[in-house]
Amino acid sequence: FGPRESTVNDMNQRRMFSMPHVFNANGVPELTLNSVLESDVLNANGVTPYQPGATPQLPIPQRARAESPIHAMPQSLANVLIHLVFSTKDRLPCLVPAVRPALHAYLATVARNAGCECPRVGGVADHVHLAIRFSRTTTIASLVEELKTSSSKWLKTQSSDLGSFAWQRGYGVFSVGPSDLDALLAYIDPQEEHHRTRTFQDEYRAFLTKYDVAFDERYVWD
Repeated sequence: FGPRESTVNDMNQRRMFSMPHVFNANGVPELTLNSVLESDVLNANGVTPYQPGATPQLPIPQRARAESPIHAMPQSLANVLIHLVFSTKDRLPCLVPAVRPALHAYLATVARNAGCECPRVGGVADHVHLAIRFSRTTTIASLVEELKTSSSKWLKTQSSDLGSFAWQRGYGVFSVGPSDLDALLAYIDPQEEHHRTRTFQDEYRAFLTKYDVAFDERYVWD
């Protein structure tokens, strides 16, 4: 026998003769069914053999309860405020007072449908101003295109005088700090007062200069 088998046999012999036995006619101890089931006799592999009718009792390992790890959810956050300005084609003063409130509400709705916030829209007969908090997944170009295309189609249905209405192809976008939002809203609200003595072109040039935007007069107006 190998070392392991010898050790197992020695262990079995010690266990067999240390428990109560029944002796036969020749004086040899016999193992009864009960004594076998109650013993922990090991086989050659060091494992308690299965006995018919017996239910093996296996030790249940006690494991430390693992704490559920907290996984951080990745987030992409943004707070981008802009001041958007664009005019009618050739700066025609066709946005009469009767149509402006509905137009401004329509533009705000288009911006919100694009996932943006639009706290204010204002303007006069030849241009509009919008204060917009940008959606994280929206681009400036795509939003402006949607604003112009949708509102242009809508305006053409409002009056026969607007049947050929069009916006200018260009636009101006200027960034605004969160602390300056109230000042922007206060600027947009009284647009009619601003433009009693100042043209849209003067206003637009002032914005380009303030934000240090290089421009060529030949391509700004359309």
